[in-house]
Amino acid sequence: MEQHRADANESGANEPGANGSDANDPGVDDPGARRTDVNGAEAHRSDARRTDTYRTGARRAVVVGAGIGGLTAAVALHRRGWRVTVLERSADLAPVGAGIALAPNAQRALDVVGLGDRVRDLSAWQGDGGMRTPAGRWLVRTDAAAAAARFGGPLVLLHRATLVEILTSALPDGAVRTGTAAVVTDPGDDRRPARVTAVAEGAETEWEADLVLAADGIHSATRRALFPGHPGPRYSGRTTWRVVVPAPGRPFAPHETWGAGRLWGTQPLKDGRVYAYAMATAPEGARAPDDEKAELLRLFGDWHHPVPEVLAAVDPDRVLRHDVHHLITPLPAHHRGRVALLGDAAHAMMPSLGQGGNQAVEDAVVLAHHAGADGGFTPSRALAAYTADRLPRTTAIVRKAARTGALTMLSAPPAVALRSVLVGAAARLGPGFLLKGFDGIADWRPPGGPTRPDPSA
Repeated sequence: MEQHRADANESGANEPGANGSDANDPGVDDPGARRTDVNGAEAHRSDARRTDTYRTGARRAVVVGAGIGGLTAAVALHRRGWRVTVLERSADLAPVGAGIALAPNAQRALDVVGLGDRVRDLSAWQGDGGMRTPAGRWLVRTDAAAAAARFGGPLVLLHRATLVEILTSALPDGAVRTGTAAVVTDPGDDRRPARVTAVAEGAETEWEADLVLAADGIHSATRRALFPGHPGPRYSGRTTWRVVVPAPGRPFAPHETWGAGRLWGTQPLKDGRVYAYAMATAPEGARAPDDEKAELLRLFGDWHHPVPEVLAAVDPDRVLRHDVHHLITPLPAHHRGRVALLGDAAHAMMPSLGQGGNQAVEDAVVLAHHAGADGGFTPSRALAAYTADRLPRTTAIVRKAARTGALTMLSAPPAVALRSVLVGAAARLGPGFLLKGFDGIADWRPPGGPTRPDPSA
């Protein structure tokens, strides 16, 4: 299976979505919130009614961050009967971003929430492609049919904004509140609800919730509050760029190209555009002295077709650049009290395996499974089960992504030459040998079993 850097880690709370949701006052009919202005003057009080609602067992979830993981979790809980509110600090869910590659494991997770087929229909199915050198020589030719047979489906690629739009369309109107910065002020426990304070349009709102999902990204404030002694994310030594441009005039095969301390990938989107991504070794916080298009031209402008044509079509103002950080030191747990961490907030990883967004989608359906596994909801039991399911798996993938990233970013000429020889030798052993690297990752199945026929069965 070809490796795609379709989701360089970035804050889920900053990841724009696809439709403008209501970000106004929750209103007097909302029993889960109390609003005050920022000076403390109370605008609406419903404490007694909120407490009664909580005690009668009505289940409310607050999701902090409207990225892929947060929205998937909101959809999964909504389908299980939870009342869900998503608090997103960005002003809107504008359709910007980049591509995301969904492996069969994430597609099966989306099947659980009834969206798998819709995503497949709107995605560019990843065909045969491979790995190349900067001069254009093929090191590996990938076999999409072999990957689909091994893992139960092919890799699919779509624009992030498309996926966000699909997810938000599965939520009730007003469930996503944009322009709302949220902070967990009390994680709660089995005896008391969690509390979240949000600020929007100069007004402060306090939410009580049976469950809080922190999908607030790699620099998660929630993670720092829950685990203040954890060292947090570490800079990987790499930075990434991502662009979406019109397809070049001449055809090309999807590819990923490994150079000396540099990497480039070009993949088609279903709408006729092309998603391209790049990674290079760089100091943390470095930026181009002129603009990022110029930097890409300096680094990749003389590489094989279609790289120069893609770069020629780039709008300098539309280049996304992000330093890559990862949580190489795992958290002690993915929860505390009634708060669960998911996605980059819980296990940010290098994009070397293309699994960052995929693991966030897995998190979401596993969390909803445990939160709605029976008629009641005991936070300590449900979230301990979530941690038990997700922490070992994501820790292993974070570490594997780091090892793979180190391999892709080799820069010494002898090491680069040896890498090319070894990759070519592995390719001659057949597609099965190369695909073994994704065993235990792409073949994952959600709790409860598949909800659609498995073509590999």
